[in-house]
Amino acid sequence: MDTADIRELAEQISAGDRRSLARGITLVESTRQDHREQANTLLEILTPKTGDAIRLGITGVPGVGKSTFIEAFGNHLIDLGHRVAVLAVDPSSSISGGSILGDKTRMERLTRRSESYIRPSPAGKTLGGVARRTRETMMLCEAAGYDIVIVETVGVGQSETMVSEMTDMFMLLLLPGGGDELQGMKRGITELADLILVNKADGDQKKLANHTVSDYRSAVHFLPRKHQSWTARVTSCSALGNDGILDTWETIQEFVSALKESGEWDARRSRQALDWMWRETSESLIVDLKSHPAIAKALPAFESAVTSGEKPPTVAAIELVKLYKQSSESITL
Repeated sequence: MDTADIRELAEQISAGDRRSLARGITLVESTRQDHREQANTLLEILTPKTGDAIRLGITGVPGVGKSTFIEAFGNHLIDLGHRVAVLAVDPSSSISGGSILGDKTRMERLTRRSESYIRPSPAGKTLGGVARRTRETMMLCEAAGYDIVIVETVGVGQSETMVSEMTDMFMLLLLPGGGDELQGMKRGITELADLILVNKADGDQKKLANHTVSDYRSAVHFLPRKHQSWTARVTSCSALGNDGILDTWETIQEFVSALKESGEWDARRSRQALDWMWRETSESLIVDLKSHPAIAKALPAFESAVTSGEKPPTVAAIELVKLYKQSSESITL
């Protein structure tokens, strides 16, 4: 695509065209160099139209009911007049790299709503249960007019720090039950949560869910505060019965208001933008380093020395960077 084609694609995305949005996301997810350059141009054009959406991260162990919750929650938001984008980051097949769970097939009612957009993406080898280009995808969805963007993470024990860092509010779904052993979660994931929801609080599990809420309400007081203007909330819900969905949205609105009034909202967005810049810089430098002719030629010997134990990894890393810098300087001169 030339610049005119990219500008036309940007206009179609801004107009809310779902097919164009899908094309744009496919473009930013591509690893081809020419596609990356086109994607960067697209993002530059659309950036002024982004930033107004509420970005929500949702995680929880498999079986906790994330997809059921998101479907009930998304339909509720749409009924209130919002447009909802869901980025369902699936675990990836180590063979094909494709998504395993296919969350889109498990949100049938939400998928049929014209005000929703669901995009399943394989997590690949990226840590944090988040796809490589989730940030860019969020921006495109915002530019397309979706004012609520939900990132559903893998939730299989990987560090979810990246998800918390790229969203405004991080929500943790738990099953009714005891402590961390039953949840399969570490203390760290609880510290990241702004809202903890004990799902499936219905039928025989309602009493157990209430106990779990009480336990976690006591526990969060001993955890370090993530925000000066907000203390993590703990409540129960039943996505299947639509119980607690309205309260969840009201809590999110309270959270947004509290952070905006204190100034933390803008400060957090600024930090996220800088963090994104440095992550991209680091990854771009690694790609450039590995593709450098001098490094490509020397790399097999370095890797052999490290794997055989002849050279410490830290020393090899320093020597590789030194070689890269020297080779780059000689080319420049």
